[in-house]
Amino acid sequence: MTSDLHVGFDLGCRSRRLDSGDYVMAKRKTGIAGRWRIKSLTEWDNDFIDAEVPGYINFSKNGLSEFQFGYVRCDIDWEETDRDDEPTVEFSFQGFDEMEQTSGRGWAVLEDGTLTGEFNFFQGDDSGFTAEKSKA
Repeated sequence: MTSDLHVGFDLGCRSRRLDSGDYVMAKRKTGIAGRWRIKSLTEWDNDFIDAEVPGYINFSKNGLSEFQFGYVRCDIDWEETDRDDEPTVEFSFQGFDEMEQTSGRGWAVLEDGTLTGEFNFFQGDDSGFTAEKSKA
């Protein structure tokens, strides 16, 4: 791989030119990766959020990601994107709600240090949420 860097004209993303002549787009660092403390859900109260553990959503760089609130614990497959020039994460999930299997999808936008988004459970509830980055 050579060290030729260049800026993509469409997206303003940095790319790296490979020896093959192809360009690989570099992911922009958005600050979404990491552990986030769920502060509120539109469909459940704070007592439920923290019923078993303090509610969280974790976006790990290694891909082993998960969330838990109340009695819901799911693994996440996620990717970063942009919505209206704001850093955004979109994800799908599967896991358990108490002893029942559950799955769905979700998204969140990072704005002013807060993640604001939604969990959409397959054939189930939809809930908005807000989360703040956990202290390391």
